[in-house]
Amino acid sequence: MIKIADKSGFCFGVKRAISLAEKTANLHKKVYTLGPVIHNPQEVERLNDKGIKTLKDPKSVKDGIIILRTHGIPLQLHNELEKKKSIEIIDATCPFVKRAQDIVKELSGKDDAIIIVGEKVHPEVAALVSYGSGKCIVVENIKKAQKLKVKGSLSIVSQTTQTPENFDSIVKCLKKRYKIKVFNTICKATFDRQKSAEKLAKTVDMMIVIGGKNSGNTTRLAQICSTRTKTYHIETADDLKKAWFKSSNSIGLTAGASTPYWIIKQVRGRIEEICSDGKKILKKAKSKEKK
Repeated sequence: MIKIADKSGFCFGVKRAISLAEKTANLHKKVYTLGPVIHNPQEVERLNDKGIKTLKDPKSVKDGIIILRTHGIPLQLHNELEKKKSIEIIDATCPFVKRAQDIVKELSGKDDAIIIVGEKVHPEVAALVSYGSGKCIVVENIKKAQKLKVKGSLSIVSQTTQTPENFDSIVKCLKKRYKIKVFNTICKATFDRQKSAEKLAKTVDMMIVIGGKNSGNTTRLAQICSTRTKTYHIETADDLKKAWFKSSNSIGLTAGASTPYWIIKQVRGRIEEICSDGKKILKKAKSKEKK
């Protein structure tokens, strides 16, 4: 039996970004994204086939259209791009990420230190930090929160794809030592996917989490599911192993917010094939035993 989590796959922000990219590619020849538009290598490759190239360095482009990724880009880089008259910018930054950026920018004009709960190396967090006028401190987990030493009061903001559990634990920890203001900027779509995945994981023998290995929200789905049942994080149907399914009667599927439906469909189809083949082998074995 295969069950799919109620909330899985593309979120609003990703759907919007992909739609913007495809519409732009249909109208113009030179279309680029600054970094991968979303964290799913297979979908980025599909867009590349449509003529949408991924840039590492915008300086290599003299003219055309640059689409800003869903995670946003550093403020300074954004300002530099806007000065180039020969380049048109289409901002595909997720509205929820944009809201977090706006909050950090507003807080930068106040006295509080700004704590960003998130992964230091993640592009969304790097962009958020750039809006803080040097006042941002990234805190990844409870251990880092316990070691934090700053003067004065704190304003706390979250990377949009953080788990509520990690965010809440850091807030509680810092509340014991500092006067704080909390801005919960965790995206509702992220929260819904996490709860939906956890609920399903409690009822199945195994969970398959589908999405880019470079996707923070997909990685967190895998972490959450692994606390409830045997879990595998894959990117495509080719990553599936027959041995995983030998002793599993019920299988749950979930997918990160950057995972397109066509990949989810392929994975489900491949699992059905594997399970069907397994039943045939078992049936043949039983038949031989009777003889």
